[in-house]
Amino acid sequence: MPSTLVSDAVAARLESFLIRMRADAADYGPDAALFLDAARTTLLGGKRLRARFCHGGWQAAAPAPQTDADPLWGLCAALEIFQSAALVHDDLIDNSDTRRGRPASHRELEAAHRAAGWAGDAEAFGRSSAVLLGDLLVAWSDDLLEEALQGHPHAAATRAEYARMRRDVTVGQMLDITEESAWSVSEPESLLERALRVASLKSARYSVTEPLLLGATLAGADEPLLASLRAFGHPIGMAFQLRDDMLGVFGDPRLTGKPAGDDLREGKRTALIAVARERLSTADRGALDDALGDQSLSPDDVAALQRLIDETGAVARIEEMIAGFTSDAERALAAADIEGDAAEALRALADAAIARSA
Repeated sequence: MPSTLVSDAVAARLESFLIRMRADAADYGPDAALFLDAARTTLLGGKRLRARFCHGGWQAAAPAPQTDADPLWGLCAALEIFQSAALVHDDLIDNSDTRRGRPASHRELEAAHRAAGWAGDAEAFGRSSAVLLGDLLVAWSDDLLEEALQGHPHAAATRAEYARMRRDVTVGQMLDITEESAWSVSEPESLLERALRVASLKSARYSVTEPLLLGATLAGADEPLLASLRAFGHPIGMAFQLRDDMLGVFGDPRLTGKPAGDDLREGKRTALIAVARERLSTADRGALDDALGDQSLSPDDVAALQRLIDETGAVARIEEMIAGFTSDAERALAAADIEGDAAEALRALADAAIARSA
């Protein structure tokens, strides 16, 4: 199924769900509308990548002719809402001002506080409200998941896989913020391994592997097929995150919707940074360490750091790693017992995840 059709099906499910949530909130009072509108805004845009991988896993396992897809769209929509929750909290943790070219949720809520002329600290209101907004989106994700699984023969297995996804990405997020501090007392040669562990938990499993497994589990996949999808999905997820690391430093803000070098200002200790740091002189390594996490970095400062990182050969090394993970995934898919059309759809998804500029 083309990505636009997956996106349309998920958008329709999200819209019907949001209409019901808004109707159920009629007695919350007018101030709650601000909160619910912010939740709706988080669901605008995006590549729907997790929904597409979920559909890809289902397609690989579903018999022909394909079974009723209605539970699938509910599961895909639940994944997209959970992704919105993760982004709200991620932007809050990282002090990001923008998301997809718009104000991040905490900044949007902060601006709404000011526009309403309310008393108190608008910034604190925005941050506190964003914590609750992320929690609301997690709850909505659970609501949609349970609706999709009601009476489904594979509900228990799908629910267990969804729970694993939530645990992994939460631990991965914690390790990500821990690494921004723990690097200073870690063995230098361990930093790449630590960065790749974060990439696996926070992104590879969550963005690719688990959506694939969720779709396949919903369709009743057996263990050999699930193992094949794991072998394919994890290297694609790693390549996806390494590409994201590159875009976080070198991406075009007109395409990414984030300021240039945003990961540098946020102090992200990614695989790219680990490789570059290992290759720098002691003096340059100290300069990089001092600059990472400095929110006041100017465009010129960012450009200088970009040159420093590139000159180490770290960019070329990360591209080699991306190519290696891609080859691993291609071999896994070739060895899998997945029919032609479904296999081609997975190849197209893999390419969309890795060969991207935003």
